Amino acid sequence: MGARVVAIIPARYESTRLPGKPLADLDGQPMIQHVYERAAQARGVERVLVATDDARIRDAVDAFGGDVVMTRADHRTGTDRIAEVARTLDAEVIVNVQGDLPLLDPAYVEAAVAPLVAAGDGVPVDMVTLATPLRPGEAERSQVVKVVRDRRGDALYFSRAPIPWPGATGLRHIGLYAYRRTFLLELASLAPTPLEQSERLEQLRALENGYRIRVEVVAASDAMIEVDTPEDLERARAAASTSKGGQPSHG
Repeated sequence: MGARVVAIIPARYESTRLPGKPLADLDGQPMIQHVYERAAQARGVERVLVATDDARIRDAVDAFGGDVVMTRADHRTGTDRIAEVARTLDAEVIVNVQGDLPLLDPAYVEAAVAPLVAAGDGVPVDMVTLATPLRPGEAERSQVVKVVRDRRGDALYFSRAPIPWPGATGLRHIGLYAYRRTFLLELASLAPTPLEQSERLEQLRALENGYRIRVEVVAASDAMIEVDTPEDLERARAAASTSKGGQPSHG
């Protein structure tokens, strides 16, 4: 890919709906291990790191031979946590891989990084995320974040509410981001914004400050199961069992 790419997985033990979820068992391994190993398969990624403030997560990552960095405990968001680590790295592109994507397809990481290392449309892209078509019933679920794009493929808005009204043509956002390292550090230095706080979506901080977010559309699959509740965890376990832990292939 030509750029030094490092993937960072922010991992907290505390979770409102599913405490300790990075360590939840999935096919005999902690969920964080599934995310780590799948991110490491992405072509062009030189290094994968787990960023955590919890010794239990650190010990679990050490146990499977992963690379882990301890961070401060007072970060407001995952973006702030990975920015702390990114400041110490010699990398051009940082990928924020959410620790609740145990069936992550490595191709998703590659899709997020591609616009940052391509020639582009003449206007530099500093931040990229992913989306997939909404499935029936998802538009109304507040746990499913929706996004609409402009004709160039950049985000117009993200919301937990159905957008656009009545929500039939929006996209489902996937919580994976890639940034130029310099942009990530700038973004993390900005104060939280009103829409970000209202929606509880940290990517709105970029939009409210006038920055572009490229949204790449990827195919829907089990890879986009985000584990946020015990029910999500059971879905992920069932999908992992069906595929026998199925490591995705590059087709």
